[in-house]
Amino acid sequence: MPIVKTRRLSIGYTKGKNSTLVQSNLNLQLRRGEMVCLIGPNGSGKTTLLRTLAGLQEPLQGDVMIDDRNISEFTQQEKALQIALVLTDKVQIENATVKDIVTLGQHPYTHWIGGLTPEGRKKVDEAIRMVHLDDKSGHYLNELSDGERQRVMIAKALAQDTPLIILDEPTAHLDLPNRVEVMLLLHRLAHKTQKSILLSTHELDLALQAADRIWLLNQNEGVIYGVPEDLVIDGSFNRVFQSEAYYFNSTNGNFSMNYTLPKKISVSSSDNTRLYWTLRALARAGYSVESGASTTITITKNGWQMEGKLFETIESLLSTLQE
Repeated sequence: MPIVKTRRLSIGYTKGKNSTLVQSNLNLQLRRGEMVCLIGPNGSGKTTLLRTLAGLQEPLQGDVMIDDRNISEFTQQEKALQIALVLTDKVQIENATVKDIVTLGQHPYTHWIGGLTPEGRKKVDEAIRMVHLDDKSGHYLNELSDGERQRVMIAKALAQDTPLIILDEPTAHLDLPNRVEVMLLLHRLAHKTQKSILLSTHELDLALQAADRIWLLNQNEGVIYGVPEDLVIDGSFNRVFQSEAYYFNSTNGNFSMNYTLPKKISVSSSDNTRLYWTLRALARAGYSVESGASTTITITKNGWQMEGKLFETIESLLSTLQE
């Protein structure tokens, strides 16, 4: 049964008497134990949708239902018991330890840090354990790396013990290893805790691997949703991210640049890994690969053969081509 449903939802923002429509007629569902990644170009309404689902702003039209109850009927206290929200802003709190911050997640139940129940303390400790920060529990927040701080904020959301966790670009300030770790952590938490996790992200390659479903938001055209692999195969990513500068490569799940390729060359290989990286290098150098071209590169386990010469690296091959 879905924890979140929207019915004919229209989102946007209001300034004075004027309303700006961003998306309309959205009918979405978010199931328990599922991690969903919200993806779309800038300006397509990702943050507006998250804020509307979290009850931070009212919809222009339609309904947001949490457990079959309209979110407009919730008090602030009731929202806090249903939805945990993690925003992109870096948290800067001096003289606060990891445990202090995570304990704030119990605020809807206690209203102050000092009023933790034994069950509340257990939830705080379990949340810290689940994000693998047991050894940092007593450390101050400003002593942690960016990746560790983000895990603290996820632990705070877990300690709030809501059925729904919403995160706005949780990997925005992180380097690659930490982006991978956070995405994998969120995927595991959704399945282990059976909470619903919805996050917006620009990390398309990671979302394709970690998300159970993707909500693909297209500007003024609504949401395309489904299992990541289905959206790749049916061409949805290419339709949403159309550009003259790049295209979505459905073979590897990455965006590839559209180079100008005035030169032609032929390539043969039985090594798919070397072939892939050779083709990338040749495209960057302005070569399109066509059978029957006057120059042929043969890739072997010993290197790259061209016109009777053996090259041990792609760099040496490109240097000769450029000459």
